[in-house]
Amino acid sequence: MTAERDSAAAVEDADPELSDDIRDDMSFGLEEVNEALAELVAQQAERKARDAEILGYRLGIAGERPQTLALIGARYDLARDRIRQLHTKAVGQLLRHAQLTGQIGAPVFALRYPVRGRDQQLVRALLVETYATDTDIAANELSYLKLRLAGHAPEDAKRIAGFVTQRIMAWRRKTNRRLAKLHAEPPATAELTSALAQVDWPGAATPTGLPNESARVVDGDDDGRGRFYLDKVGRDVAFDSGLEARLLRILTASDLVDTFQEEPAAVTYALDGADRVAYPSVAARLSDGRVVLIDVQPLGHVAFHTNRIRSAAARAYAHDRGWGWLIWTGSRIGVPELLHRKVDASAGGQLEELLTRGPVSWPQLRQVRTDTGLELLDFVALALRHEWRWDRAPFRLTAPALSAPPPPPRQK
Repeated sequence: MTAERDSAAAVEDADPELSDDIRDDMSFGLEEVNEALAELVAQQAERKARDAEILGYRLGIAGERPQTLALIGARYDLARDRIRQLHTKAVGQLLRHAQLTGQIGAPVFALRYPVRGRDQQLVRALLVETYATDTDIAANELSYLKLRLAGHAPEDAKRIAGFVTQRIMAWRRKTNRRLAKLHAEPPATAELTSALAQVDWPGAATPTGLPNESARVVDGDDDGRGRFYLDKVGRDVAFDSGLEARLLRILTASDLVDTFQEEPAAVTYALDGADRVAYPSVAARLSDGRVVLIDVQPLGHVAFHTNRIRSAAARAYAHDRGWGWLIWTGSRIGVPELLHRKVDASAGGQLEELLTRGPVSWPQLRQVRTDTGLELLDFVALALRHEWRWDRAPFRLTAPALSAPPPPPRQK
């Protein structure tokens, strides 16, 4: 009974208020974890390429948002349950390899998710990470994998990962009740006003109207996604993450917004020769008649090469229709502020010197951090400002002259 009471307390107590600004939740410490995961998946690719691809898509290893099982299944012409089986099998193989190579209990995982840590502590940390990285769709799988790699027993990792999922579902129910009673809120209008100051507007043009349905059809009704009924649009609206839900709440609560359409377009683009499709989060028609296309991208992820290519295609799509373009970072800091962020010259100088010699590796970046105290947001700012190519899975930083120029965006 004591264990059951402790477990119930972990679920009930580990429900932190989601921050209005994820800035303090982004760090190189979390990125170290993600890079370690990416390295393990890269090793998996050497053994079984398709299994590693499925892991990468599901867990968001390259820095993109995790994908639903249905969407991954569409890539391989397989049912979602079959993809779930393949993913579970690939996780087991990855963990067995990590055990054989001594990577279970590695400090990067063990220090962040200590085996002797209390359930409440671990659930809270994993919840915050999930919110700050926009990874709700795969929260259970990511939490389980991190805990196992930290050295937790399978049954403990499964239990704690289950608590994380339960808290996400409880938060959705709580927020749905709040939205049912929602009226215009000054704080929402103030937050939206701040975000609208960052919009990249096209030249003088009459905006085209909003679509009347979502372009996301393959997995739009996937049961892993959340749903709210929103009075402003008079229907259920689907979302993938807490960050996306927060944006929807702001749009619903602000009198600056007339209406909106979630995932209004399928924007096609090419990344390293492979065709991709992006679904920007929402298009909102403002009370003054202007339209802005908004995509949710966590603050620490906006400089990833994959996200920058996707953003360039979505921006072109928006401007072609007379719409503004906005990357919503979950923070008061947006891309314009990052581009003008002051960064210690020594850190930038060291990185520029390294880049003249070729691609920079993760250990080299770690040394720059040790030498200069470089913070993650400083690095994000430098990558954006200098247009460095930042790849994850595994990490690789290259200067523009060493990167193939991106192809022109294509639209659909």
